[in-house]
Amino acid sequence: MRVAVEGCGHGTLHAIYASLQKTCQVQGWEGVDLLIIGGDFQAVRNSYDLNAMSVPAKYRAIGDFHEYYSGTRVAPYLTLFVGGNHEASNHCWELYYGGWVAPNIYYMGAANVVNFGPLRIAGLSGIWAGYDYKKPHHERTPYGPDDVKSIYHVRELDTRKLLQVRTQVDVGISHDWPKKIESFGDYQQLFRFKPYFKSDSESGKLGSPAAKYVMDRLRPKWWFAAHLHCKFSAIVNYEQEANLDSARSPIKEAALSEQVKNVQNGKEIDLDDEMGELSNGDVPDRTAKTQNDDEIDLDMDDAASTASEPTVTAAIPSPDVKQISEESNAVPSELRCQLPASFTRPTPLPAPPVSHPEAITNKTTHFLALDKCLPGRKFLQILVVDPISESATTHSTTSNRLTYDKEWLAITRAFRKINPLASPVPFDRGEAHYRPLIEAEEAWVEENLVKTDKMVVPENFEITAPMYDPRVGLQPKEHPREYTNPQTVAFCEMLGMENFFNAGEEERVARMVNAPPPGDYGYGGRGKARGGRGRGGGRGRGRGTGRGRVYG
Repeated sequence: MRVAVEGCGHGTLHAIYASLQKTCQVQGWEGVDLLIIGGDFQAVRNSYDLNAMSVPAKYRAIGDFHEYYSGTRVAPYLTLFVGGNHEASNHCWELYYGGWVAPNIYYMGAANVVNFGPLRIAGLSGIWAGYDYKKPHHERTPYGPDDVKSIYHVRELDTRKLLQVRTQVDVGISHDWPKKIESFGDYQQLFRFKPYFKSDSESGKLGSPAAKYVMDRLRPKWWFAAHLHCKFSAIVNYEQEANLDSARSPIKEAALSEQVKNVQNGKEIDLDDEMGELSNGDVPDRTAKTQNDDEIDLDMDDAASTASEPTVTAAIPSPDVKQISEESNAVPSELRCQLPASFTRPTPLPAPPVSHPEAITNKTTHFLALDKCLPGRKFLQILVVDPISESATTHSTTSNRLTYDKEWLAITRAFRKINPLASPVPFDRGEAHYRPLIEAEEAWVEENLVKTDKMVVPENFEITAPMYDPRVGLQPKEHPREYTNPQTVAFCEMLGMENFFNAGEEERVARMVNAPPPGDYGYGGRGKARGGRGRGGGRGRGRGTGRGRVYG
């Protein structure tokens, strides 16, 4: 299957599609089967959505997506994307379980597994922030400065559900890089290209532990990511590299470098922008510098990069995870004993260790991260992806249709009583607890959905928010409204579960009445309160607007 992979979207759909179409013309192809975008897609429907996106007001742009949302244009290829840290977060919130943001453009939701023809694809949205990992998805419109910065942080509950998958997948997608993935590629060249990555890597701050947990569990043939605005490839061999720290060694370096080079083989077309024109017809500038002084990196979420990692139960094997220190905010024992019983911290249930699922047999994962769509950048690549998984549904996989995944639907039903918006989030009870529940739900899915031929994802996109009106401008003084998406309603009804994303109109009106006007939240949240370091250690000035290590 011919799959195109794009790094960060950043609202440049016209240029991305134009580059793909030009390449297909040059190669004599009718097209590609699928386009995957690794986040920062920016599904901005109108000016109000910009108030829900973590971008400084002076850098806001409406982007291209609104034309696909309104129907002015139609995506020429089926497009899948995960969420990043620069999204119209209110739009993504409507589609927590996944859904169409426009005809032929599908958002994977907070976490998901879907099938496209013979390919089984898993996705995890968001970036890492240890202090938000075990929280619920508490953010609701109207968003405050902290909400705009935290809503895109990956949550443990979504990661936990992906870690229940026990059968092979073909492709994994995340916005953030899996932690320590740089150890399995040419990290020396990476550090020459992005020098500030080195200290972050050595201190363990580079990449997402959550994405690492999922990649190490699912072991897909391919894992795609974006976020760090550079092209990087790596190979993880799970037979040879049981100890992940052992990957980086001088003895293995030459052989590893050669392996990684071989990831790009005759089946792959490296597009960056070498093959085509931009959407305005201009030929990309081949002489452009890789980095220039006018380029703006918008990720000022420095707190996310420095937060500690959470304690992980035995159900999530990870030898390098640090435990959060509680000494700094510990309550003295003499005061704690005076508190009511309701203030007692609940004790998490122990999760018994489990072996790696026998049905996940792949031993080698090819990792590929790509840049954002700019002239002179390596932002797009075409690969031929052969499936290694067995079809999870009984329908024919000869036609390239997007279908639900039987095992994932069973996992979703098994967790259906947990409200992802409410606090506290129940403790992880371990795979041994969830496995029989999921097996029972698989029988339900087989009987009610597979046998009744309801596994094809319906093309049921509907417009929910108003379409873009240029007269409003890019800095409206109103928050975006919260909408109930009919796709989420239909999905919950199909699985027989409560829709937690369907608040009453009275509640929504009440939330908006007393809301302060939207502000410039691009540098907001924790970073603004203490003067930003940037990501991982650059020095900032004033109110967090200093130029540090900023990843988009």
